[in-house]
Amino acid sequence: MEPEFEQLQKEINITFKQPELLRLSMIHPSYLSEHPQEKHHNQRLEFLGDAVLGSAVAYYLYRQYPEAMEGELTKTRAAVVCESSLAGLARSLHLGDYIRLGRGEVVSGGKNRASILADAFEALTAAIFLDQGWESVCGFLWSLLQEEIEKTVQGVPTDFKTMLQEIIQSRGSDRLTYRLLSESGPDHDKLFTSGVFLNDTLLGSGSGKSKKVSEQQAAKKAVEELRNKK
Repeated sequence: MEPEFEQLQKEINITFKQPELLRLSMIHPSYLSEHPQEKHHNQRLEFLGDAVLGSAVAYYLYRQYPEAMEGELTKTRAAVVCESSLAGLARSLHLGDYIRLGRGEVVSGGKNRASILADAFEALTAAIFLDQGWESVCGFLWSLLQEEIEKTVQGVPTDFKTMLQEIIQSRGSDRLTYRLLSESGPDHDKLFTSGVFLNDTLLGSGSGKSKKVSEQQAAKKAVEELRNKK
């Protein structure tokens, strides 16, 4: 496998049993016209990945929000798997560095184009599903999407970490740090618990399916505690 795809495996923290699937997921159709030795591109994987993404998000919503009606679930799923959301996830994984494009697409900025990035993320999702199975691809997706899902469900894109930082700064206090307190569960469905500390004093703790979400929940708890002490 080429070195860049070895690096991509580290980026997504998954070691492929069939590395050719990972490589194929990053081949854009425009690449084939200039590289006749390549026989396939990522559009079939993109087709499958779109379905896997929708199913994984639907399964998460069904389990996590038992009181939500069908219409609410449908709207949330659509918002979470939209092109802009998937492109954002692709950027967070630096997929643009790995997508193989034709020269024309490279020159026109294709490595940062939302449609190309979203398609590559869908193809990557399919590659993980085919190589690792349903539980692994769900774990991969949920760790990336949980925070976005929760924001969409709440309808309030609140960044509690920033809010807490502003409160602490306004009081002239010392620095905040976030520490991972524990993690539990199988690899495909881990639960992380983090704490936010002011110097060595625990202000709040929270849990989530990713470290990022657990830190936001810890900050939310700390904000609530500080407001109650006013």
